[in-house]
Amino acid sequence: MPNSIDEYIQSLLQEVAACPLVRSSDILIDRRTLQSGLVRGELYFLDGSVLHFRELIDAQEFIQRLMYSFHYQSEDGELIFRYDDTPHHEVLPGFPYHKHVEIESNAVSAEAPDLKTVLHEIQDLYPLGQTSG
Repeated sequence: MPNSIDEYIQSLLQEVAACPLVRSSDILIDRRTLQSGLVRGELYFLDGSVLHFRELIDAQEFIQRLMYSFHYQSEDGELIFRYDDTPHHEVLPGFPYHKHVEIESNAVSAEAPDLKTVLHEIQDLYPLGQTSG
């Protein structure tokens, strides 16, 4: 587990580089203090789908995500899934953590994933043999 925001950011970049389905990426790091910042970006996949993500990180004492969103959509802009911690859907167990699936209003309870988990979920959606460009 990373101990500093720099190590955390480096681990995110390594996860992106290790994913065989990522065609290109655009990742921005907005440092707020020496140990906090917003990481956001887009990952473009071989099939044209896109993952938009953002994480607000505080690493003063330990790595803590203060906010996150992972929005995965098809090439034509249709939602495939989105994880976020926006405080709506109060009735779901694990509030505020949840996942939107297929349509915006269809939310289910979900633990807060990290980028590595989301990338593995995306890889699981690909048919066998379609992981190389």
